[in-house]
Amino acid sequence: MTQQLGFLFPGQNSQHVGMLAELAALYPIVLDTFAEASNVLGYDLWELAQNGPEEKLSLTSITQPVILTSSVAIWRVWLQKGGAMPTLMAGHSLGEYSALVCSGVIQFPDAVELVKRRGELMQEAVPVGAGGMAAVLGLEDQAVIKACADAAERGIVAAVNFNSPGQVVISGESAAVDRASELCKAAGAKRVLALSVSAPFHSPLMKGAAERFAVELNKKEFQTPSIPVLQNFSLGTTFDVEQIRQNLIDQIYNPVPWVATINLFAERKINTVVEIGPGKVLTGFNKRIQSEMKAISVNDPVSLDAALTATSNNPEQI
Repeated sequence: MTQQLGFLFPGQNSQHVGMLAELAALYPIVLDTFAEASNVLGYDLWELAQNGPEEKLSLTSITQPVILTSSVAIWRVWLQKGGAMPTLMAGHSLGEYSALVCSGVIQFPDAVELVKRRGELMQEAVPVGAGGMAAVLGLEDQAVIKACADAAERGIVAAVNFNSPGQVVISGESAAVDRASELCKAAGAKRVLALSVSAPFHSPLMKGAAERFAVELNKKEFQTPSIPVLQNFSLGTTFDVEQIRQNLIDQIYNPVPWVATINLFAERKINTVVEIGPGKVLTGFNKRIQSEMKAISVNDPVSLDAALTATSNNPEQI
């Protein structure tokens, strides 16, 4: 079977202290990439990535640049090693910015500025403690959506991340999230886990942040993608840079349909996906969404070499 290759880029919660240390020891371009980001940010991002503390690394305005930078650094190592090029890319929420950098749409320094500001605006949109998120495990999507609708009397709450079959994240005002969590348990959810996040991401409460972020996005120049990126909001690819920009604005306060994203990868005949980032979160999701699709993660020298070998006979290079 002809190999069709796709690349995936993770969002928040893939970060961890010590990330990419082994790759950086072998490939100086990793440190160069972090230095480039640090120059934009005004602080030493590599120092934070290696030594934490974890609490600081988990602040949204830091997490977003560190994951973007990690993914771009791995991509640059991949290019340096002559790795096969994908025919399609996608990113989970924040990961869409990594995909757009790697496809040539956004310059890396501009993306670092953007995701830092994106994190700040998302954090500022709702007072700390006023919103929350929870992961619902073992319940059908429609049952989760119904629970959110039934909990609306307590405030705004919505199903926002459709990560894999039986894993949906809900987000919104704290009281409404608590009520929806109770209703999900009553409906038969195996577990409902409150997430340690600083804001109710991707909920309608983020619309104000999206409107403010639009001003920042419009300051940056976008280029036509060299590799198509399947965007979260539209669930489509486009070479219209203004549409790409608008999709990034809408993405902030709308759900991340990851199951649908990977199913569309399968429809487009992608049979091998490589996760480019400091973890294996998306690889785990993919195995539950499309078990026939080969899923590989790249985050250290061993996984890099394995992925390069597994994709070396890909004839579908761009």
